[in-house]
Amino acid sequence: MNRQRVAVCLLFFLTGAAVGTWTARIPAVKERLELGEGELSLALLAIALGAMAGMTAVGRLVDRYGSSRVMIPAALAQGVVLVPPAYAGNLGVLAGTLLVFGVVHGVLDVSMNANAVEVERGCGRPIMSSFHAVFSVGGFAGATAGGLFAHAGLGPAVTFWAVGAVIAVLAVQAARWALRSVPAAAADTGGRGGRPQGIVFLGVLAFCCLVGEGAAADWSSVYLREDLGSSPGFAAAGYAAFSIMMTAGRLAGDRLAARFGPVTLVRWCGLLAAAGLGTAVLVGHPVAGVIGFGCFGAGLSCIVPQVFSAAGHRDPAYAGWALARVASIGYLGFLSGPVFIGGLAELTGLPRALAVPALLAAFVALAATALRTREKDLSRTAASPS
Repeated sequence: MNRQRVAVCLLFFLTGAAVGTWTARIPAVKERLELGEGELSLALLAIALGAMAGMTAVGRLVDRYGSSRVMIPAALAQGVVLVPPAYAGNLGVLAGTLLVFGVVHGVLDVSMNANAVEVERGCGRPIMSSFHAVFSVGGFAGATAGGLFAHAGLGPAVTFWAVGAVIAVLAVQAARWALRSVPAAAADTGGRGGRPQGIVFLGVLAFCCLVGEGAAADWSSVYLREDLGSSPGFAAAGYAAFSIMMTAGRLAGDRLAARFGPVTLVRWCGLLAAAGLGTAVLVGHPVAGVIGFGCFGAGLSCIVPQVFSAAGHRDPAYAGWALARVASIGYLGFLSGPVFIGGLAELTGLPRALAVPALLAAFVALAATALRTREKDLSRTAASPS
């Protein structure tokens, strides 16, 4: 089981690395194609649309053929599809290549989470948070690699070829160690009547959290700089604190889930997130803002992994279908949240607009009992003979 867990970690790492590397080289691609901000936004929208399409379509494939048969080809493809955007000659081609990148990312996201649920079930204890922490580490590693290539004066093509090769190596190693999942027999029935209940509501909980993640990514620095009057360098510390504490929280999340149970963990994490962002907004001081965003990241850190785990454990026969629904709904929050916050900020001001993610985090805390079935499932798994 240790090798199977490492295999999933490799997949989460390489997925994060691909996203981080692309993000780091966006300025170079934008400059080479002489794109304006609006044109670049259209290209980036293609990634989002592709990811949504991939997440939506892959659930039935995972249930019918098994997660391992889907995630390994997708992992190999992730390194391949990273390269073409570097050679795009115009906006249309760039958008097309990024659409493909997004589709592969969405397929891999759902299938590797489904495999992670199977590995977790075999371990008999919570381990999902650690996988999501590895994704964050991979994103940091990819962004760092992209930055180093840029500092050395090397173009996006060299960057993407080099990182793509590393991703391919990691994917091959993951293929050797991955848990070979058994396709769910119930997936052949084709009916919806036996599918688990409450999946859409779990998606709503993921949506609430990912609205917060998107808002922190896009608006934390703006809030600290323009509303609280901090320096540009200190303004960047808001999102840095959020990211660091989110990664730290996910590294600790499995132990906390095993000790307190998913329901209690999500309840207190939601309250911490709400209190943290609420403090950042109400106190109105740059230092309080950084501390508040750090607490916000720590609070959100464990919620999405626990929600994904709950969806996958609700009915193993439909784990792929459930995860696809939850991931799709949640990702919609990540995309729409910053836009909604921006529009609301125009009407009420950014501090009041940022109260929305805090209220959503409080709602998640109140609705934490939706994860209770997972708590029972894991306890049964842990008690069963191996």
